[in-house]
Amino acid sequence: MMGISVFAQKTLNKTDQKLQPLPTGNTADTSSKNSKSTADNGPKATIDMYKVITLERDTTAIDTSLTIYKDYIFNYLRKDNFGLLPFANDGQTYNTLQYSLKAYSPYPEFGFRAKHFNYLEVNDIRYFSVPTPLTELYFKTVQEQGQSLDAFITLNTHERLNFSIAYKGLRSLGKYVNQLASTGNFRFTANYVTKSGRYVLNAHFTGQDLLNQENGGIINTQDFESGNDDFKDRARLEVYLKDAESFLKGNRYFIDHAFRINQNDNENNLYLTHQFNFENKIFEFREPTVSDRFGDSYVATGINDKTSYSRLYNKVGAIYENKTLGQIGFYLDDFNYNYHYNTIIVNSAGIVPSQIKDGINTFGAQYAYRKKSWKGKALYSNSITNQGLSNIDISLSWQPDDYNTVSFRVQKMNKLPDVNYNLYQSSYVAYNWSNDFKNEKINNLIVKADTQWAAAELQLSVFKDQLYYSNDSADPKVLLVSPKQYGNTINYLSLKVSKEIQYGRFALDNTLLYQKTAQDDDVLNVPQLVTRNTLYYSGYFFKKAMFVQTGFTFSYFTKYFANDYNPVLGEFYVQNQKEIGNFPMVDFFVNARVRQTRIYLKAEHFNSAMTGNDFYSAPNYPYRDFVIRFGLVWNFFQ
Repeated sequence: MMGISVFAQKTLNKTDQKLQPLPTGNTADTSSKNSKSTADNGPKATIDMYKVITLERDTTAIDTSLTIYKDYIFNYLRKDNFGLLPFANDGQTYNTLQYSLKAYSPYPEFGFRAKHFNYLEVNDIRYFSVPTPLTELYFKTVQEQGQSLDAFITLNTHERLNFSIAYKGLRSLGKYVNQLASTGNFRFTANYVTKSGRYVLNAHFTGQDLLNQENGGIINTQDFESGNDDFKDRARLEVYLKDAESFLKGNRYFIDHAFRINQNDNENNLYLTHQFNFENKIFEFREPTVSDRFGDSYVATGINDKTSYSRLYNKVGAIYENKTLGQIGFYLDDFNYNYHYNTIIVNSAGIVPSQIKDGINTFGAQYAYRKKSWKGKALYSNSITNQGLSNIDISLSWQPDDYNTVSFRVQKMNKLPDVNYNLYQSSYVAYNWSNDFKNEKINNLIVKADTQWAAAELQLSVFKDQLYYSNDSADPKVLLVSPKQYGNTINYLSLKVSKEIQYGRFALDNTLLYQKTAQDDDVLNVPQLVTRNTLYYSGYFFKKAMFVQTGFTFSYFTKYFANDYNPVLGEFYVQNQKEIGNFPMVDFFVNARVRQTRIYLKAEHFNSAMTGNDFYSAPNYPYRDFVIRFGLVWNFFQ
């Protein structure tokens, strides 16, 4: 929930250097007296004029090139999912292999984090500025019976006023019993800048719903691992839940704007800023036929657990800018939330109330510097109400040229617990609690180097009072999962190195992640090594009308006690009974680019039948089988 940055500077990266301009020149034929002009007698817009803008006002150009990175982001999340392990069906959750991917906010969030991988947060939304209307269509086949689509269109009704509308939808039946996924992400954006740059506005609305049938995993893993031909039809494997489903829905209204007090842009400027965020969410777990998987239940049939949450956030501030020294600002914010149920439960442990409702006020100061190759930012915030929230976040980066960047970040956070740790109600007896956990203490040091030779990222983290879920049942067939707080210290280290080696038209792209923890108890479990290696060929065909990339991607992670998934809570929980990992995942792909269209064909996990049926995304949840998938991304520049 950072405030708006009034800088407006184009930020280039390596991908941007590969962008090609659209054809230029006149579209009208003036050599004939009877010819009719089909466009203005002027140059067409070049592709660098089609801009993508973040909330922090960093700007890049639309990229229609075909690179190996484009293959990595051609998935349900539309981003590189290295460090994430998908479940068997599209639209399901992901197990986290790279723990450093986890982002923190000092405010109390809704929780149910396993349901939020495809939930678009504030910083995931992009704004645009385009000289002509731009459309992008994404299509990809799914595991079974369905498709994945993402379509958006953006246009400027005025040189400085842009609108965009987009919808991403997925429906996939899946190969296992009771595994259907049906999701939708609608977003609408608007951004405006006055001619003088005195007023800047970013606004968006999102409406998102994520429905998953929940089967609780397979009961007999021996049947899956046996290789018996009878179980190659995955629908024959018995699952724990036959008719359960979970549902997450949320709407958000967001405005972020800034106004310069002085009329002209001078060496010294004063800005007023305001950010508004209203969001409501619901999480439901529905199960018409009550199972014994989660222990005793208050009802005999028709479980329908519903959790509701709404929050209203306002932040007002003032920023003084000196073009030489940078920007310094101060702000006050107000965070109000209401997390509630419709009942009060009285059980042997006491009273479980129907709601948690609170208001948090915070004072903060921030400094930003951006000059030539240097960019720095510092933030300090502390609650002025009695919740004990605080955050210190300092970052600095140096970019001497377009190919080399070095940065570091230090963060010290006192985080309020996500609300579902402190309160949860369910028709299952064991899934009702009211707690008063302490704040989590999070300290991070991150150093990155992205150079023309290689890229590396080192993270050192120290966690105190870590919150987590674990199973209290001694019976492996019963899950009695509840929240806990680990009072000791957890030390975490991760080192990720990436390097691409090129030889002629061939290239080998490598990413290696090393992780290590130091803790008295096994609370934070991670694989020690995670790797992804892609060997591929690139070349032009058909008189350079088509650009093709084809090759193999090898992925692997070492065995570890992976967190398991609990559908009642929409959360992962710590377990130390079964290890997963140590299985290779090999994909073969053929990707092509024709003008502004990228075409993708991939044989995913084609080695699954050759390397044994011991591949899992979580205990009792098998990873994906071999499947051939097709898709495309098509840009239209009208």
